[in-house]
Amino acid sequence: MRPYAEMTREELQDLRKELKAQYREMQAMDLNLNMSRGKPCMEQLDLSMGMMDVLNHESELRSEDGTDCRNYGVLTGIPEALELMGDFMEVPYDHIILYGNSSLNVMYDTISRCYTHGVMGHTPWCKLDKVKFLCIVPGYDRHFAITEYFGIENVPVPMLETGPDMDIVEKLVAEDDAIKGIWCVPKYSNPTGNSYSDETVRRLARMKPAANDFRIYWDNAYTMHHLYDKDQDNVIEILAECKRAGQPDLVYKFASTSKVSFPGSGIAALASSSNNLEDIKAQLKIQTIGYDKLNQLRHVRFFGDIHGMVEHMRKHAEILRPKFEMVEEILERELSGLDIGKWTNPKGGYFISFDTLDGCAKQVVSRCAKAGVVMTPAGATWPGGRDPHDSNIRIAPSFPPLNDLKIATELFALCVKLVSVEKFLKSREMEEKSAG
Repeated sequence: MRPYAEMTREELQDLRKELKAQYREMQAMDLNLNMSRGKPCMEQLDLSMGMMDVLNHESELRSEDGTDCRNYGVLTGIPEALELMGDFMEVPYDHIILYGNSSLNVMYDTISRCYTHGVMGHTPWCKLDKVKFLCIVPGYDRHFAITEYFGIENVPVPMLETGPDMDIVEKLVAEDDAIKGIWCVPKYSNPTGNSYSDETVRRLARMKPAANDFRIYWDNAYTMHHLYDKDQDNVIEILAECKRAGQPDLVYKFASTSKVSFPGSGIAALASSSNNLEDIKAQLKIQTIGYDKLNQLRHVRFFGDIHGMVEHMRKHAEILRPKFEMVEEILERELSGLDIGKWTNPKGGYFISFDTLDGCAKQVVSRCAKAGVVMTPAGATWPGGRDPHDSNIRIAPSFPPLNDLKIATELFALCVKLVSVEKFLKSREMEEKSAG
């Protein structure tokens, strides 16, 4: 099959008739499939079931420093859990605070604290006329939703294969003191799966923000979420790089075990400089007496150490890898050479980013829904859901069983072809009217 753009109107009409017949056949299957969010599947959750048995009524429930994990106290986390999460996040254990299960909750709290009380003595954002945030696009919709909720202006910055377009980032940050932060997913980014290059990380660490309270919001959600044992992305550790650049306070680093153990009951953590952590703890000690130390202990007893966690993540990869490879194989088989879409082939993470022809994404997602497959809403990867090109769609292969995923991806490819054919036909008709 040659590119659709090279086809005549008659060829496109014949193709549309054929594709519509295929689409009706899939509608008749009465599908009810959902691939809208990057949730771990049941087999992945089963990997951590042993965690339910590591503590019981006969277990020693004191941490290594003697703390009774059943009781109040220990604001930042028990020592052995801090060490485990420090290795997980590639930072010293004394630069970490452990929270509950959700890193998104920690990010929300961080923005809220900056909004109401400011950053390390600076003016609270709520007292400023204008506050802005840089958002890498396509990106994570829940990041954008947090800043939008607080009335902060989200400013889109293009995502390249090497990370955010640093020429744009450096210029905006240096010129505008209303810009207070940037959302980053540095490894296997949501949704592209791209990872930041060494140069990108070094340039981020060496930025000269006009705002003294500017921070990099570094969501390292997929730090160990590789699909392959050897072909893996590696990202420079940002806290150490900021320290080398003489700007140790420039970053807040977030992570969690949500897609390592149980999403509903993992451990979230924040890592930063000593100055930032003291600022955060001043609020945290008002907010809580301490998080779930039994859950922290449960994670340590289950994984043992970072090596146990690495082996555990290999089991996750064995489940996820066939799903990603299947989606990529179907997209290649069905769409390669047609010039109607392009997609990423990530080495890890939870998503594949797909770009349709301009103006087609919403129609593709709608077509899928009408045939029984729910996708992430088109535009979700842009602030406010407003993709100016209406082209980006996030594919989430993790949750559906393989057979369901196969059907859903085949339907998706069919919808891309059908919507693209209709776009070219409309263009041909407009050209003919113009010529006539």
